Amino acid sequence: MRTSSTLAALSIGCSLIVSPVPSRAAEAPYEPQLLRLAEILGSLHFLRNLCGETDDGWRRQMDALLQSENPEQARRARMVGRFNHGYAAFEQNYTVCTEAAIEAIRRYMSEGETLTRDVVGRFGN
Repeated sequence: MRTSSTLAALSIGCSLIVSPVPSRAAEAPYEPQLLRLAEILGSLHFLRNLCGETDDGWRRQMDALLQSENPEQARRARMVGRFNHGYAAFEQNYTVCTEAAIEAIRRYMSEGETLTRDVVGRFGN
């Protein structure tokens, strides 16, 4: 798997999606994509560790996303909730790394890269 290059791409993308601005009451136009990205990061955090990764890079990506987005409390709770939902969805069904888990990792990494690229392309600075 392309761990370091994908992590780097998502990391750069997450930092480019938003600029550090004060939180706003209005929902960002990219909110649905950001919430989906949070869910993907949670899923990858569980699955990659299940399949042998020993680092918390996906959780750190979520932390970086939250830090750069600086959301108000309710929005932060939605983002964290989606991360946790992504994690829990796989935690409930997988106890060992399987071919299906590896395929899910591949698909989520691809979707995360695409989401990041699309959001940066449409809404980046």
